[in-house]
Amino acid sequence: MEDKKTNVKILAIESSCDETAAAVVVDGRDVRSNVISSQIALHTLYGGVVPEIASRKHIEKINQVVEQALSDAGMTLDDMDAIAVTYGPGLVGALLVGVAEAKAIAYAKKKPLIGVHHIEGHISANYIENKELKPPFLCLVVSGGHTHLVRVQDYGVYEILGKTRDDAAGEAFDKVARAIGLGYPGGPKIEKVSHQGDPLAIPFPKPKVADGPYDFSFSGLKSAVLNYLNGAQMKGEEIVQADVAASFQHAVIEVLVHNAMRAIDEYGMDKFAIAGGVASNQTLRQALEEACKQKGVAFYHPSPILCTDNAAMIGAAAYYEYLTGKRDGLDLNAVPNLKLGER
Repeated sequence: MEDKKTNVKILAIESSCDETAAAVVVDGRDVRSNVISSQIALHTLYGGVVPEIASRKHIEKINQVVEQALSDAGMTLDDMDAIAVTYGPGLVGALLVGVAEAKAIAYAKKKPLIGVHHIEGHISANYIENKELKPPFLCLVVSGGHTHLVRVQDYGVYEILGKTRDDAAGEAFDKVARAIGLGYPGGPKIEKVSHQGDPLAIPFPKPKVADGPYDFSFSGLKSAVLNYLNGAQMKGEEIVQADVAASFQHAVIEVLVHNAMRAIDEYGMDKFAIAGGVASNQTLRQALEEACKQKGVAFYHPSPILCTDNAAMIGAAAYYEYLTGKRDGLDLNAVPNLKLGER
């Protein structure tokens, strides 16, 4: 890595799913502005994210959020040292809007362009509020589209220890929430209702993957919930929504905590962080914090606003890419299935 540069100002753009976001970040950890235009209300009507609608909304909002981010930071495009953007993974149409915007600005203002991996952004959200956090550490990324257990060896250097074989944790939350009549978005609604339920009421399976000790599999658990609901309906038994929500959440959390703690032991890690939308789940956070405390491991997490998709985390990741000299050309394209560590 080059000598650490100071006062590096980066305009970051994020549009991988249903949030149109822009932020100005200085030196990777100092957020001067963080603007997020959410589409949740719109997609709630359909019970989930509709890619075409998301893309159209990004086109409507992208210039506004960029202008707002610069205005909130009291800066102009000329003040920026680089333009950063999420280029994958995500919804291809949504990603393309952000990538096109970033390329246009970089070209017009002759600024360096840096493409950022979305999951790397989530991991880097931890640097913003935990100024003392430095690699190496272990990070559990849990969101609507991703469940990854990652060993962060250095800035921009990752080893994926495990990931989901099927549904991501957030995806399972959304599907179960729909099945028990809570609607979209599932994660926050299940968490809220589960406080009134008994997490041990229904013994849902805690899925393990035989040939991948750190991998996750949530589709069997989701099916177990659906089978339980169907069985109860056929027998005319009462379904207690809060108990189903609490028991399902308990099963997911137990698996996440188990895999994370096993990796901490095996790799001798003394720092553990969580990231991604599901990381704002208080019950999950408390369970992981407690497990880390028992092992004497430092526990880090971003605020809820930095757990969900935002551009500040992209600016944080981009700074460390900038220091390594990484630059992208105007041929940068959206890569919807981009793997962590790929270029």
